[in-house]
Amino acid sequence: MIAPIGVFDSGVGGLSVLREVRRELPAEDLLYVADTANAPYGDRDAAFIRERALAIVARLTEERVKAVVVACNTATGLAVDALRDRYDLPIVAIEPAVKPAALQTRSGVIGVLATTQTLASERFSKLVATHAAGVTVLTQPSPGLVDCVEAGDLSSDQTRMLVARYVGPIIARGADSIVLGCTHFPFLRPVIEATAGPSVTIIDPAIAVAREVRRRLDAAGLLAPDGHQGTARVWTTGPPEKTRDVVDALWGAPLDVTLVNT
Repeated sequence: MIAPIGVFDSGVGGLSVLREVRRELPAEDLLYVADTANAPYGDRDAAFIRERALAIVARLTEERVKAVVVACNTATGLAVDALRDRYDLPIVAIEPAVKPAALQTRSGVIGVLATTQTLASERFSKLVATHAAGVTVLTQPSPGLVDCVEAGDLSSDQTRMLVARYVGPIIARGADSIVLGCTHFPFLRPVIEATAGPSVTIIDPAIAVAREVRRRLDAAGLLAPDGHQGTARVWTTGPPEKTRDVVDALWGAPLDVTLVNT
């Protein structure tokens, strides 16, 4: 039996990371946990988010996962250190791609779209201090966008208005790069790109996360054999019937979605 890779997020947004992990590692079995009963995490109390992350990973270890991907910037900012202290297995976490944005900016101004908790975390502050010296970093909390993706509403007038409300001020202040600091936001990328214009670079860190998962598994001798056809399952803490249609639409094909208690 091939041990799966566990991936989790507050809701369906982390499917954007799961998608890149699947592209990078087609032979791996993937188990995704969507904590939809408690989504979104962005405005939740920090202690609650740590508690949920620890509970979800505890449940994943019961499935003997060989690695965990924290596909949630908010959970990374508030819980990844606690997870790494508790579990002795590869834990790869997503975080806003401030470093590549700072390296490639021409205007010296970058924007970060993220949740309130991500931007308020000590981890994010350290990220900016370490990798964006001399660069102006415009942070934009983006309440409501996660809810749009959770509802499968990727391009309605309401969604476009919200995106314009958050992206417009960043562009007006000279940003030439926008970091997608929430895993839900890649699903809104067409609307964000249309709002930002062709001269603005949109940066999604999910590809780098997938490559890091491969590197860590390879170093530990844990990669699945090339001949294996990887599978993908989704567990949700909320009603599966409510989540299934959105998951299938975002993934682009039907996935097995079942209820899990954590």
